[in-house]
Amino acid sequence: MSAASAGNAAATGRSPRIGRWLALAALLIILDQATKLYFDASFTYGQRVNILPVFDFTLVYNRGAAFSFLASEAGWQRWFFTALGIVASGVIVWLLRRHAGQARFCLALSLILGGALGNVIDRMAYGHVIDFLLFYWKDWQYPAFNLADVGITCGAILLVLDELLRARRSRSA
Repeated sequence: MSAASAGNAAATGRSPRIGRWLALAALLIILDQATKLYFDASFTYGQRVNILPVFDFTLVYNRGAAFSFLASEAGWQRWFFTALGIVASGVIVWLLRRHAGQARFCLALSLILGGALGNVIDRMAYGHVIDFLLFYWKDWQYPAFNLADVGITCGAILLVLDELLRARRSRSA
C-alpha cells in the first residue's frame, strides 16, 4: 500500500481492503437485478420453463420473506423486511470495516450484503421480491428463489463454516 493510500485510509478511518468486499456485494446486486429484470420482462407470472428434470425457470412474486413467510399479510411486511434489510446491511458494513482482513468472514458477509440489498431493491421498487429459480422432485418443490437468495444462503453457510474453523483453530492453539 502506498503512503498516500495509507494516509487516505487513516483519514477516513477505513481499511482500504473493504472496497473489494463492497465491490463483490455490488456485483451480486447487479447480477441479481439483471436476472430479475430479464425474467420479469420475458415471462408471464406463473410461467414455467423446464430446464432439467428437477429444475425449472418460473416467474413468481414473494411479498413475504424466506419460504413466503408472512406473504399473506396486509402489506406491512414489505416495510418491515425492507427496514430489516437496511439495518442488517448497515451492521454488515460495520463488520466489514472491523474485520476487512478476514477473507472467509468478509466473503460471507459480502454475499449476505449483496443478497439483502438485492431483495430490498425489489421490495422498494415493486412491493415484492421477484423469484425465478425452482427446484423440485416429483410432487415436492422447494420455494422459488433468486440470485440474492443464493447469495444470502451461501453467505450464511460460509459464516457457519468460518466460525467452526475458527473455533477448531483456537482449540488447537
